[in-house]
Amino acid sequence: QVQLVESGGGSVQAGGSLRLSCVVSGYSNPCMGWFRRAPGKEREGVAAVDGEYSETYADSVKGRFTISKDVAKNTLYLLMNNLKPEDTAMYYCAASCHGWMGYGPPPAPDEYDYWGQGTQVIVSS
Repeated sequence: QVQLVESGGGSVQAGGSLRLSCVVSGYSNPCMGWFRRAPGKEREGVAAVDGEYSETYADSVKGRFTISKDVAKNTLYLLMNNLKPEDTAMYYCAASCHGWMGYGPPPAPDEYDYWGQGTQVIVSS
């Protein structure tokens, strides 16, 4: 059984930063990522990293967000800088993606086998 527990969400002003963390227990393939659901919008893949440490980002967050993982701690991170009000969403950590080859856009949310309960990010202008 794979479990993912996110933390680090909160409320910040535009231009601020947050770092999301996700502790993973249980086995999954090394492809992991983050997706988000903003109010009234479809879920959106935000970033992903694979076993070779190849990374990908949605165009909307490139240059502002950085995904990383600490294998020894079984933890995935998402550092979010220069946050904008449009980044307001519930952010979900996800593990064990399929179909992503280490390039191109992030996997779609339904391309993951496991995801957490989410952590809320609110960015005010």
